[in-house]
Amino acid sequence: MPENPHMKAAIQSVMSEMMDRVMEKVLVEDPFNADLHHAKKPLYAALVPDEIFKGSHFERRFVTPFGGVWEKLAVVAATAGLGFGATNHPLRGTVRKEQLRRIQEVLNNLEHSPKGAAKVRPYWSKELNYVRKGRGTRVPVTVLCDVYAEGRGRGKRFAFELKAPLPNSDQTKVSKEKILKLYCMDPAPVDGAYYALPYNPYGTKENYAWAFPARWFDMRHDPVVLIGDEFWDKIGGRGTYQSFIRAVNEIGQEYRDRIYREYLGIEPPSGGNVRL
Repeated sequence: MPENPHMKAAIQSVMSEMMDRVMEKVLVEDPFNADLHHAKKPLYAALVPDEIFKGSHFERRFVTPFGGVWEKLAVVAATAGLGFGATNHPLRGTVRKEQLRRIQEVLNNLEHSPKGAAKVRPYWSKELNYVRKGRGTRVPVTVLCDVYAEGRGRGKRFAFELKAPLPNSDQTKVSKEKILKLYCMDPAPVDGAYYALPYNPYGTKENYAWAFPARWFDMRHDPVVLIGDEFWDKIGGRGTYQSFIRAVNEIGQEYRDRIYREYLGIEPPSGGNVRL
């Protein structure tokens, strides 16, 4: 996909806004206090240089705000690629009563295997086929999806449950319930619903090994699971993930240098330009 200057500028704006907030936090609002650290953890301070804990202090204030940033970046990608994106978007329809019961049955079996039976493993196509066969009266249902994307004109519509790369079990269970409901809704509010992670800390999908979401999805094979470039290319078009990396690389060195000089109080190492 050709470089989209509007998407690049929007990505850099989101990242710069977050990094500026982080720098304000660690330099002004909540700086590392060596004296307080020594008073609270004298044994640690006696054994480990302050710089190590100063780095940890920064890391905690950097990692926490990233959850909301991923959703903002997803909206940027959707707007530039498909045409429209939104966070916390409500999708409404009706789901048959027996389908709702079967959704809970599927989730309960994944959480607690029936007594005397082998552990139940997630199997998306089999689960969805079973749930969809449920009948009964229709019940109004609303699902609030993390990210909604829609193509221009009468283009396709997608819903994404976008979670951190190492999500916990409870939030994954909720996401699976939402996605099953979306695939059972009438009228269908989307053309596809997915459980998405913004990047893969294990490198390849075949090597993804975080245990908690694997209780609810086959993270390596389920077609509704998108990890890293699969997600970005789905929401923004082919090449979106690489465009994202290039955009961040362009502004990354400026913030690295600021962190060295303004927070750590040292000069950046020569040849220290690290690129994603």
